[in-house]
Amino acid sequence: MAIDRARQIPLGTRIEDLGQVTRETIACPDCQEATPKNEDHLQQSHPNPPCNYCGKKFNSTNDLDFHKLKECDKITVPCALKDYGCSNSVIRAEIVVHYKSEQHQTAIITFIRRVLSKSINDQHERGSTMDVDTLPPTTISSDNANVQLQEVCQTIDILADGVSTLNEDAQRLSHESVYIRNSTDTLNRDFSALKLSIQEQSIYLDGLKPNQDVLNQDVASLKQKFDDMQFVSYDGTLLWKITNFNGRMADAQSERQTSIYSPPFYSSPTGYKMRARLYLNGDGNARRTHMSLFFVLMRSEYDAILKFPFNYKVTFCLYDQTPTQQHIIDSFRPDAKSNSFQRPRSEMNIASGIPKFCSLSTIQQEGNVYVRDDTMFIKIMVDFCDTPKTLLPFVLNLNPGFPVNIQQILIKQEAEKRTQQTSTSSAT
Repeated sequence: MAIDRARQIPLGTRIEDLGQVTRETIACPDCQEATPKNEDHLQQSHPNPPCNYCGKKFNSTNDLDFHKLKECDKITVPCALKDYGCSNSVIRAEIVVHYKSEQHQTAIITFIRRVLSKSINDQHERGSTMDVDTLPPTTISSDNANVQLQEVCQTIDILADGVSTLNEDAQRLSHESVYIRNSTDTLNRDFSALKLSIQEQSIYLDGLKPNQDVLNQDVASLKQKFDDMQFVSYDGTLLWKITNFNGRMADAQSERQTSIYSPPFYSSPTGYKMRARLYLNGDGNARRTHMSLFFVLMRSEYDAILKFPFNYKVTFCLYDQTPTQQHIIDSFRPDAKSNSFQRPRSEMNIASGIPKFCSLSTIQQEGNVYVRDDTMFIKIMVDFCDTPKTLLPFVLNLNPGFPVNIQQILIKQEAEKRTQQTSTSSAT
């Protein structure tokens, strides 16, 4: 059994009294249990005592004590210059930071000044007790010491000025930090106000968007009406110029826009309102093989006094843009029972016409005569006079630049000429 080294056994103690010494009890510093004053309790109950500050465990109390004294970063220790004005106690891990603080630097200067002052006083006291025979060397030594002390004092003053300058800089930086913080707060408030303003404007713009959409639709409608008025016709015929043919064909093939409408035209200023609908890539069974061309009867202001169903023959002509004039011509007569030719109850009736008007190979081959300069011309003609089918090529080959009345005169003359020729042939 190990005897506590802190307790000394008096000389002359009897062996039988030795047990009494080891049976003395003390409070365990770890668990506060009353135990015999020996190391058995610590070794048995606390074999690995932990540090109360950092939790690290040790093999013995001696190692723990050394750890607390020299190593533990979590323990609070007093500053070494506490007697010179630096009374702060800090965690050992932060001691280096503390050494750089203003309070500690001031304490260092105070400490050095006291040491120098004491050194100077000691020099004077020793000088006053020196023997007369040794006076000159002592005086010289004292002078050298004084010079060195003065240099040290000057250095300390410079350091003190430096510390003062650093303190002033620290104060200035502190003021600037406050200013920046205040400026940041102001900017944050301004930013919040700006953000709120943007949100309000966004809400306002969102409210305007439906109105803008309506206005855009109105503008588009007005533009369409304006464009329609530019090409308006009141004689039952329309010469439709289709530009950007390749782009429109690509739209039809990709199904972005499968069909396009012609401008409206009229049979007379107070007559039927009509238009054509063209499927460049075909419609229904003709899709991807033929171009489909349809006639559309539209609602007009004078429908109440017009006769329905609409039963006048409609002729389509795809122009050959070369002097050979090999136009593609086809006609159809409306089905009086079809809803497409009854009085319109909506803006437009269902389109009806010729699904396989022209094969796609005819208009898509390189150098074809029907598409020139990316443009195609189609004529729609409503025949109110039942023009003979044999006369249609003559009618459609007339110069479109002629006035309508001249064209009608020429058609009439040609019809009479052919009738006369037929009569002559019959007589012979």
